[in-house]
Amino acid sequence: MLQHKLAGVGAAMITPFTRDGRVDYEALARMVDYVIEGGVDYIVTLGTTAETPTLYMPERAVIAMFITNHIAGRVPLVMGCGGNSTSEVLDQLREFDLRGADAILSVAPYYNKPSQEGLFQHFRTVSEHSPLPVILYNIPGRTGVNMTAETTLRCARELPNVIGIKEASGNIEQMQQILDNRPEGFLVLSGDDGITIELMRRGGDGVISVAANAFPKRFMSCIAHAKHGDFAAADREYEALDEAVKALFEEGNPVGVKCALAVMGLIGDTVRLPLVPGSEHLRERFKTLIAKYDLR
Repeated sequence: MLQHKLAGVGAAMITPFTRDGRVDYEALARMVDYVIEGGVDYIVTLGTTAETPTLYMPERAVIAMFITNHIAGRVPLVMGCGGNSTSEVLDQLREFDLRGADAILSVAPYYNKPSQEGLFQHFRTVSEHSPLPVILYNIPGRTGVNMTAETTLRCARELPNVIGIKEASGNIEQMQQILDNRPEGFLVLSGDDGITIELMRRGGDGVISVAANAFPKRFMSCIAHAKHGDFAAADREYEALDEAVKALFEEGNPVGVKCALAVMGLIGDTVRLPLVPGSEHLRERFKTLIAKYDLR
């Protein structure tokens, strides 16, 4: 069952760039191998952490194909396919080669600030045209609008192709409302690393994670305890990660995770404007935390 395969931890992949700003495919291949060897359950590409808004559409299509080929069936793949123009999302669905993907992740339209009815009609249209199951993505801190629990549950009940949600509202009570009223098999995934264990304690299914890019083995160890219902052990394991996970977001995402990975020697720290690389203070902080807690 697909929902079972997409529970646990999905790594929200970064897009490494060369110093002159081109996609660094050698580093991307290295990162895919790193997170798979670290034990993640699946990979998510072309999401927020991938700096997708700064990627040209042809770059997105090539990245999608490259990651699909490099994964080579080792783990499931979720493809980011969203935007603030419904018709452009439908264009992506037509233009991307989705044959190697298992589902798409589609963000709530940003900037436009649609009503709840507008959100529902957007996702109804996307789900009707998607050849793959759809995971909704609610992240009001970036989109400017919160998709309420009622709208999420309406999508879950009325749109057969919608199989779950990545919930990054930070509102645990909203998440609880979805958990309490969801149809059987509807995935509720955290979009916030720091709240994942609490969400799973309440019945959530896992996380689409930024931290899994940098610290996959340690993060997977925490979530493995949570999946087995040992939340005391999960909390203890997470204590070693807590400071580092918070540091990942101090200067924004993916600035922090690229800074951590650069300190670890896995990629360069180049980001595309309007983002800028992590500060020297952040680099020193990661050097200290990685050594202190043995996070390599």
